Amino acid sequence: MNKNVILKKMKEYPAIVGFIGISIFFAILSDRFFTFSNIINVFRQVSIQAIMAFGMTMVIISGGIDLSVGSIFALSAVIMASILKGGSVILGIVVALLIGALMGFANGFIVAKGRIQPFIVTLATMAIGRSLTLVYTQGMPITGLPSSFRIIGRGDLLGIPYPIIIMLGMFILIWFILSNTKLGLYTYAIGGNETAAKLSGVKIIKYKIIIYMISGVLSAVSAMLLTARLNSAQPTFGSGYELDAIAAVVLGGASLSGGRGSVIGTIFGALIMGVINNGLNLLNVSPFYQQAVKGAVILIAVLLERED
Repeated sequence: MNKNVILKKMKEYPAIVGFIGISIFFAILSDRFFTFSNIINVFRQVSIQAIMAFGMTMVIISGGIDLSVGSIFALSAVIMASILKGGSVILGIVVALLIGALMGFANGFIVAKGRIQPFIVTLATMAIGRSLTLVYTQGMPITGLPSSFRIIGRGDLLGIPYPIIIMLGMFILIWFILSNTKLGLYTYAIGGNETAAKLSGVKIIKYKIIIYMISGVLSAVSAMLLTARLNSAQPTFGSGYELDAIAAVVLGGASLSGGRGSVIGTIFGALIMGVINNGLNLLNVSPFYQQAVKGAVILIAVLLERED
């Protein structure tokens, strides 16, 4: 394989190269990094943000943005937790997914039908969702959830925590949608050139609504995992999560202008963020510096990927 082919592959999969490089860096600096328990810990911590980022991937590929995912996360978590305290696990999970779907529907409908910039629409629904969460809980956490529900966030199968298994399941699902379905094809088409897609007969409103609904549902799935793991639903859940999701998608090589991106890149983008957090903790780096390091990595990644 000549130099040009190698450079082409590195350009095609920047997040994978970045993940390997950062992992090697921390493995050299800390002998605890490449232990099985630490690797599992990284994947478990990443799972919540990664699932949310999978939905964000579809939104960004379609040329949109979803700033409301953190608020959807919080609202679905607190309402689900209040139902769970009544003893109905299945009903609580179904309601959480419905909340995610409904808020996603609202985002997609207003963006597509109202022809309003996604940034403005989801910024508004972010504020609405956060306000509804605080009103519903009166600013108080909801705790004491059934053990049958907590196992989702704390249990494991053959040593692999359920959150990791669920993350991989969602990864396969979104990969299949983007690679093998009409919805995936139209997601790229809408993001690449919405006018051309519309002239080709693509029902823009319908597919944008579906894309935002998927983003909302995956936010609710993430909320379930964190709620189950912590045995509580906090009204502050999800604050800043939308930025982590967007960062993972961008690190994965997606274009914020739409038409380009992959869920494979996104999962490695999320892993980069997780490895940085984990590695800096192992090295006892002050958390005051960690956000700056993550920000610098994102900037470097975007600059390296920028096409001249």
